Amino acid sequence: MERIDVTLEQMIEDFRVNVVDPADFNNRVVDAYNKGTAEKGLAADDQVARSIVPGGTGVLRDFSYIAPDIPEFITENCVGCMDCVTQCPDTAILGKAIEPSVLEQQLSTISDPAERQKMSEQWANTKKYWDVLEKKGVGGGKFGIFIDPSKCKGCAECVDACGDHNALKMIRKDDDNLKWYQSAFNFYKKAPETPAKFINDKALADMMLAERALLYVGGAGSCMGCGEATALRMMLAATGFVYGKENIGMVAATGCNTVYTSTYPYNPYIIPWTNSLFENAPADAMGVRTRWDQLGWKSKRLWIVGGDGAMLDIGFQSLSRMFAAGMDIKVLVLDTQVYSNTGGQASTGSFKGQDAKMSFHGKEIKGKKENRKEIANIAMMHKDVYVAQTTCSHINHFYKAVMEANEYPGPAIVNVFTTCQPEHGVADNMAEHQARLAADSRAFPVFIYDPRKGSRFKERLSLAGNPNSKEDWYVNPKTGEAVNFVTFARSEGRFAKQFDKEGNPSDTILAAQQDRLENWHLLQELAGLR
Repeated sequence: MERIDVTLEQMIEDFRVNVVDPADFNNRVVDAYNKGTAEKGLAADDQVARSIVPGGTGVLRDFSYIAPDIPEFITENCVGCMDCVTQCPDTAILGKAIEPSVLEQQLSTISDPAERQKMSEQWANTKKYWDVLEKKGVGGGKFGIFIDPSKCKGCAECVDACGDHNALKMIRKDDDNLKWYQSAFNFYKKAPETPAKFINDKALADMMLAERALLYVGGAGSCMGCGEATALRMMLAATGFVYGKENIGMVAATGCNTVYTSTYPYNPYIIPWTNSLFENAPADAMGVRTRWDQLGWKSKRLWIVGGDGAMLDIGFQSLSRMFAAGMDIKVLVLDTQVYSNTGGQASTGSFKGQDAKMSFHGKEIKGKKENRKEIANIAMMHKDVYVAQTTCSHINHFYKAVMEANEYPGPAIVNVFTTCQPEHGVADNMAEHQARLAADSRAFPVFIYDPRKGSRFKERLSLAGNPNSKEDWYVNPKTGEAVNFVTFARSEGRFAKQFDKEGNPSDTILAAQQDRLENWHLLQELAGLR
């Protein structure tokens, strides 16, 4: 048999020549799927065989039929906090700040006076983007929120994130308002990008005003309100804002995240990424990092993404080996405390007492028997690893963790509480609420461990972000009641069987609470607070 010698450079060039042409793919493949003719009329080809999907094809997916309701923007109540934009898991709601003169110019392109007036009313004068900048003498800007009806799944997470501001509410869809939403979103897309002066470096949520931070276009097949997708969007926003999309790559471990982001032919990412096996994403990433370094691409940021099953269970050895190697690779753990992708099996990240497949709550066994495995704690025991544990509801904390992880000259891990609505037994709009409650109740404390801060553990570990960090439990100032693990468990369906008809907690859930308190005490001691 004749030997064929092919260099890596030749293979890359061959790949570039024969790779999918995005325009052809969209016109031929995506269009066929959107029309429902792909199954019968679309021929198999090399593109399908290679499992290649061009970046950003998810933008062509239409979810407007998914839900009967859609959020309505109430301009006069908006404060420009950007929480709704940040928390949306589907990139279905976006914000923009614009110079008044530029806005007037854009509005002048609308011929219908009534539509022009309505579009003008879509833009608010907020204290953040108008008053403060006017006082500084640099000129304020109009701020608007726009909903993409083709990406919104109606989860109402944005309404919950808006909270007491009441700048968003859910309304019924109809043919007329859907046309308006599409028209308004098209106006948003045609308007110039938000000028840099409106993006406050201290208000990290403002990053999503910059187009370079919007690297997740939506169109993913994730569940309504998915807590994982928000974490992915935020990680990419913080990385893209600083480094640009051309300097980011990702290796994803098999799991929910790879299923809903690669349901052929829809890809929500506009960065290069690859899906590795469930257990070896870190090993795969080590190969990518090595080759990038050989090519002189040391400044490029490489992220591994995986769930708690992939990182805490079967893939832990690979992860630990990557830490020990000291390579410049970052890890995002989507911690749902359950194997969501396989129907809700328990993982070592599951809480004691949790009702899950393989750990059913029955007469003899009351849910999961083992205590939760703490990946962040274990990661801190590796030498010179940056470690953060955070949630999407702690926006500045999350962004700070990702940005510091990117800057850190070595391995870094960011473990994120990600609500899985079906498996946790919570409503579609509750991801942010439950993540904050998880931190408040000590179920999932937030912290940052930075080896650069000093030689002693208490110098490196910060529990900033947790309420009442020197006490056992956070006490709700409105009710005077302690917020503990029982409080958290009572709010989620996965623990429902641990409470009797009168609402009294079982011995199992009290044991789980003791485990959470002991974990909190350990963190307090390591941080020098005990």
